Amino acid sequence: MKKNYTRLLAVILSFLLLGGMMPAIAFAEEGEKHIVILGTSDMHGNIWGYSYEDNAETANNGMARLYTYIQEVRAEYPDVILVDGGDDIQGTIMTDDIYNKIPDDPHPVITAMNAMGYDAMTLGNHEFNWGIPSMLKIMEQAEFPVLGANVLNQDGSFVTGYGWTIVDCGGVKVAIIGVCTPDIPIWDGGKEGIDETIFEAASTAVQKAIAQIGEEADIIMVSAHMGMVAEFDEDGGTDSAQKILDDNPEVDVLQVAHVHITVNEKQGDVVIGGTRNGGREIARFDLILDKDNQITDASVEIVDMTDVTPSEEIREIPLIKEAHEKTIAFIQGGTGDGEEGGAALGSTTAKFQPDDEILGLPEGKLEDTAVMDLINLIQLENSQADVSACALFKDTSDLPEGDINYGDIFNIYKFDNTLYRVPVTGRELKNYMEWSAECYNQWKPGDINISFDPEYPGYLYDMFAGVDYEINLSKPKGERIENVMFHGEPLQDDQVLMLAVNNYRYSSALKTGELVEGKKEWESSGSIRDMIVAYFAENSPVEPEVDNNWKITGVDLSEDDSRRDEIIGYINDGLLPTPYNESYNLEDYDELVALAMSNQENQDLEIESDHSH
Repeated sequence: MKKNYTRLLAVILSFLLLGGMMPAIAFAEEGEKHIVILGTSDMHGNIWGYSYEDNAETANNGMARLYTYIQEVRAEYPDVILVDGGDDIQGTIMTDDIYNKIPDDPHPVITAMNAMGYDAMTLGNHEFNWGIPSMLKIMEQAEFPVLGANVLNQDGSFVTGYGWTIVDCGGVKVAIIGVCTPDIPIWDGGKEGIDETIFEAASTAVQKAIAQIGEEADIIMVSAHMGMVAEFDEDGGTDSAQKILDDNPEVDVLQVAHVHITVNEKQGDVVIGGTRNGGREIARFDLILDKDNQITDASVEIVDMTDVTPSEEIREIPLIKEAHEKTIAFIQGGTGDGEEGGAALGSTTAKFQPDDEILGLPEGKLEDTAVMDLINLIQLENSQADVSACALFKDTSDLPEGDINYGDIFNIYKFDNTLYRVPVTGRELKNYMEWSAECYNQWKPGDINISFDPEYPGYLYDMFAGVDYEINLSKPKGERIENVMFHGEPLQDDQVLMLAVNNYRYSSALKTGELVEGKKEWESSGSIRDMIVAYFAENSPVEPEVDNNWKITGVDLSEDDSRRDEIIGYINDGLLPTPYNESYNLEDYDELVALAMSNQENQDLEIESDHSH
């Protein structure tokens, strides 16, 4: 399965015979083969290339765009394999709020994947969000094997019936082994079938599969729904794709997923690829084999879908077209059965987010806002807890003035989380708040803005209600939370409160990070998003209210300095990039002005050039 050097020796020999001149084209061996493996993952229900919460087409993602590229490759190469790395049936209003709730009906994502001609799919963790029986009903619609080599029934059989598959591609037998992150019980424990299922270490499952495949395959590919590094099990590596490679030198191709980042690397002879989410990218593995089906060359490329035209062939599939139209009607308040429009879910008296002072720096993470206060209020009312925590999942999340539809609700709460009530001590709550405040960079004298640590995604930043507190950004991480007050009195370390928090944060931070010792004592039967819908039905028109229970301290943003106003003007005019991950400092004033002037000149030249044409 590993690379040999016959072809390389032929090229060197040619080099010598030609007197040291490299031939323009390397000599191809007799019987040489070229196969292409295309890898998608984390498509998260985005078939059309459409943002339902914004009611707008996208320009760079969606399964329809992926299919356009896939067909182009198939037209050029006869030997193409198409593999998906999981997390496909969850993520849009279409999937989460309509079709995943009716698993006995044809599912639009699987319908699209069948039409696209997949050879295999690996289970992702979000396939389990509605429990295993529901997942199996949807997966059974697939006309390709759904792989889960480390997802086992109590008797050791594969939950989906497949741990791997072997695809004959132009006479080359490619074994595809699929493994999912074994951390699913952390997030979805308690849902139907999860606790009775065995989630084995990924590397162990791959090792078993390779042993059973034996000599039946020429190439071993692993499709792993996990990142290269461990997400939780740093010591054991049960959820690490790197551990798979370390323990299994037979692997030739590795597809990674789950973390929504571009991965394009090579370790020795092994090509490794992973893509961003939503159908934004596709991984392309090109393998050259000799007449004995030994790999002589391998490469990986990550292809961006920006400006790719969506496939009308996919969009015009009756079920997919119907699902798309049904979702839009659902958002607008209709029944989804052909009714246009319909009654709104409720209304507001004004928008809920303040305007950003600096373009691209979300005020919703720099000050208390009506959006976060609304979500936390709803969580407190439904849980009867003392304190609530929630994140602004998207920087631009807002509620408009006037009628509210389902897309607006989805926009401020995009995940299908349930709500927990958990006992916490004052010390535990403060530690949780410190964990959250790590998203900020430390402020330095002369900084004109607050910025965010790029290692901490925005969805990890929770804001709290039910307590008053300050975040001192002049202090390092772990020392920022100050003056925490509960009902007008300083919160004591041994004081016990009830915390409202979503199921994902409870599992992946509070318990995994050992921030809280107590266990959930209550769980909502419905989703937090459903609670928001119910609140608007009962309380509209809803007025945006802010209690300003928290604030950032320890910073002096030089707001009286005209130089700051000038720099902000350049940012808002598009002449300087938004200082999101690193603050601009007045010490760099001259350089910033020079850069802005240079960008202005370039803009003027472009405008002049456009006018001349």
